[in-house]
Parts: sequence; C-alpha cells; structure tokens
Amino acid sequence: MIPLVEPGPALEPERITRYSRQLMLPGFGESAQRRLNAARVLVIGAGGLGSAIVPVLAGSGIGTIGVVDDDVVELSNLHRQLSHGVEDIGRPKVDSLADTVRAIDPQHELIVHRERLTSENLPAMLEDYDLIVDGSDNFPTRYLANDAAELAGKPLVWGSILRFHGQIGVAWRGHGPTFRDLFPSPPPADETLSCELGGVLPSLCTAIGSLMATEVVKLVVGIGEPLLGRVLFYDALSARTREIAYAADEMRAPVTELIDYDEFCGVRTETAADDIAATSAAELLQWMRERTPVRLIDVREPHEARARRIPGGQLLPIGRIDAGESPEDPSGESVVIYCERDPRSQRAARTLTERGFRVTYLAGGIQAFAAVGGDVVGDAVPDDASQTAAQMEPVTS
Repeated sequence: MIPLVEPGPALEPERITRYSRQLMLPGFGESAQRRLNAARVLVIGAGGLGSAIVPVLAGSGIGTIGVVDDDVVELSNLHRQLSHGVEDIGRPKVDSLADTVRAIDPQHELIVHRERLTSENLPAMLEDYDLIVDGSDNFPTRYLANDAAELAGKPLVWGSILRFHGQIGVAWRGHGPTFRDLFPSPPPADETLSCELGGVLPSLCTAIGSLMATEVVKLVVGIGEPLLGRVLFYDALSARTREIAYAADEMRAPVTELIDYDEFCGVRTETAADDIAATSAAELLQWMRERTPVRLIDVREPHEARARRIPGGQLLPIGRIDAGESPEDPSGESVVIYCERDPRSQRAARTLTERGFRVTYLAGGIQAFAAVGGDVVGDAVPDDASQTAAQMEPVTS
C-alpha cells in the first residue's frame, strides 16, 4: 500500500521519546511517524464518534486535525462523548475537543470549524486536508461527505453506531468502491433511527471510533490492508465481528456535483416542514401567560419527561403513535406536540394530521421553550403513556 502523506521534518528528541512505543512497531519506524506528523485530517462530528476519534488521532501523532460541528455539549452527551465533561455543558463541542487535544499534546494543531456542514462549505474546507473522517449521525451528511471526497479524489473513513451495533468502512475513488456503491440510495427518512431515538451503548463509541482512527493511521503511513471494498460490522452484545465485501457498481452514475442532501434523503428540516403547522416557543409562552386553553402532547420517552417537561399535558411516546395509538381529540382547544427538539414532534404531528387531527408541533421543542423563559419542571410523571384526554390539564402560567 502506498502511503498517503510524504514524511515531514525529522523528529526532535522529545518527539521520538513520546512516540517510542509506536516507533518500534514492525514496518513503522521514524519515517512513518513523520508522515503522521505531516498529515492533515478533517473529522466530521465532535459527538459520540468524533470525541473518540480525535484523541486517538492526536495521541498517534496526526499533526493537524480539523473538526467540524455546530453543536454544543449537553448533559445527555456525557455518558458516551468522553472528551467532554460537566464543565463543558453549554460550550461548543469543537472548543471542548480543542482543549482535549491541547491536554494530550500542545504541539498539535486542532482547527475548529464551528459550522453546519453543507454542500457549499465542504469542498473548500476539504482542500486543506489529506483525508476526511465521517463521524456524523445522519444520512444527509454521510452522502455529502462521500460525494465531496469522491469529487476531491481523497479517501474517506466512515463509521456509524446505533444501540449495540457499529460498522466501519473506507471509500476512495480510484482505489476501491465508495459509500454510494454500498448504499446507492438512503433508507426512507421515517424508517431511520438516531441515537436520540434508538440509544447507543457508550463503549460502542470508543470501540468504533478507535477502529476508524486505526484506518486513518494505516492510510497515512501506508501499512496494513485498509477496509476498502469491505465493511466491518461489530455486535457488542455477542462480541462478534463479521465482514461483508462489496465492489464498485459499474452501472452507477458518477458523482459530478454536490446536491441538496436533505432533499435527497427525504429529511424535512424545521424550515422545510411546511406541510405541518408549527407553534413557536414564544407563542406558546404567550398563550400560557394569557391562560389560553391549550393541550400539550409530549412524544418523548417516560424517563425524558421525568427529567424535565412542560407542566400539564399527555405523555404519548412516538413509538406508540407509530403503532397506531392516538390521543383523544380535545375539540375546541389548541393541541401542541413537543419533544426535546423537533424530529419526533414533527413526525408525530405529521402522522396525527394524516389521521385527521388538528395539531401543531412546538418548533425547537422543550429546549426552545426553556430558552425563551418558559417554565419546565422535573418532578416525576406517570410512567403509563396511555393517559387519556380527561387526565390532561390545560397549560397555564
């Protein structure tokens, strides 16, 4: 395998000491370490996978690491995103990761890209890097990363995790098949789960993230056999791995440009969900202050509602709605559906609207409501999600 990166300058004695256990590896040596030091790697995502990948890359000696993410650290991240701590809650994840890298090796450069990745900004961003690592958690970003890497002719290391399972692969046009050869089209948007909806085992993040970082090192240095044309699957419950080989699809149309990947994947964002009505957080708060009768339906899980909720309303998790359950229709009152942010409430509102209910969803969810000064409580709520409309109380201030 041909190394991806040419060796950088000779190592200082302190650097040789730092990497001594790595330099002694068969077929590695100082030349390989100099390649790592000269490498520039872009990591997409600073969450579950990104927070595992970046420290390993920094410890391995990758000289320049770029991280792109526009999210902030939340309490619910900390069980699996181990590069972030309690003191980082509310901080941009990229800033927290930058501190982690500095603590590992102050000589490393971590370039912060605090922005949402799009078809407009990724091509120029990618020009400054040798390869791209996709640790995102959604299909639009995965296809965007693949297509941008294919157009740039640069390798892509990708991985995904959900519940107890993970998978890793490498895509590189001209050297093997790409993500689109394995997954020509995305699954229906309403059939996909995210970690927010499906959960994830914390150790899976570090396991898959470490394997992805290993693929980066192999590509940069030119050792071993990368996962080109192969996907590695890991089942944490059975502690088993399996591998599936795949080839380039000769009939597939080549990627010639970047597109609207939300549209391609059938994802409706808050601004694009124009087929369902929305209620803003400020509007709901005004109704509460004016004591306007309104019914709330919380489509999160019981443990989320116990942690914090908007006072009053019915707990009816999205899974029960998907299974056919509906709330009693409280005629004459406004019905607002909410979740933590938007995805589940939009989905529930769309489903109930199709069943003939007149509902809206709370744009931005309980997070937006709390941000505008709305009252949220955290005392226990009933675990039974089949509360009737008679048990619901109008929301008041």
